[in-house]
Amino acid sequence: MRRSSFVLGVMAFGYAFLYVPIILLIIYSFNESRLVTVWGGWSTKWYVGLLHNQQMLSAAWLSLRIAAISATFSVALGTLAGMAMARFGRFRGRVLFGGMITAPLVMPEVITGLSLLLLFVSLEQLIGWPEGRGITTITIAHVTFTMAFVAVIVQSRLVSLDESIEEAAMDLGARPAKIFFVITLPIISPAIVSGWLLAFTLSLDDLVIASFVSGPASTTLPMVIFSSVRLGVTPEINALATIIVALVTTGIIVAGVMMARQERIRRIDEQMAASSNG
Repeated sequence: MRRSSFVLGVMAFGYAFLYVPIILLIIYSFNESRLVTVWGGWSTKWYVGLLHNQQMLSAAWLSLRIAAISATFSVALGTLAGMAMARFGRFRGRVLFGGMITAPLVMPEVITGLSLLLLFVSLEQLIGWPEGRGITTITIAHVTFTMAFVAVIVQSRLVSLDESIEEAAMDLGARPAKIFFVITLPIISPAIVSGWLLAFTLSLDDLVIASFVSGPASTTLPMVIFSSVRLGVTPEINALATIIVALVTTGIIVAGVMMARQERIRRIDEQMAASSNG
């Protein structure tokens, strides 16, 4: 009993440490006072003011677009890399390939941003592409380091996958492409969704790498917020952060419901297959 109380206390402290600051941020987004640390009553005027802040809204829309595009490309490339690591055995160059895939996980973002900047400058001088720094360079940079997270998630899911299901489909005459789209892809879809959400969050949150590879007309939301914090946090930033928290929470809930539904369907299919075999 004493041990369970200690565990519950540690869990409560951990959750409070993580979520109390977010709750305070949401509360202070409705603060009447311009000073974010002084409560002046309830008001929604900062949300109205946010709607007229074109710089912040443009940066937020740019960050959302880059995050969605980079997360989609990261899922496509990361899934292929994860399958190569999990299913192709010990091929020649596997160690080098695995090291290149996982390098962005441990590489400091300053080094990654600087190396990508030098790469883009060299490519522009050699072939004229990419022309300057902007949305394209930021997206490529974000795909480069978020793809590693997707590859690790998909690889871990494929390693724990029962290959006898795919082998049974092959014995029944199914082709590899059909096996992948009908059997493998639905089973690993929770890992793919999780990888997409993680890549989206990492891209939306990135500041260091984007600062290296962005141009004057491609300022992302973290860059705008960071530059604003130097002059003092405004309640409009709290309002924008609250909206982002609401959007992210909604996305996580929707993804959780979809994954739970997919898991129930998978269990029903397994039970029906077991009963038919029995």
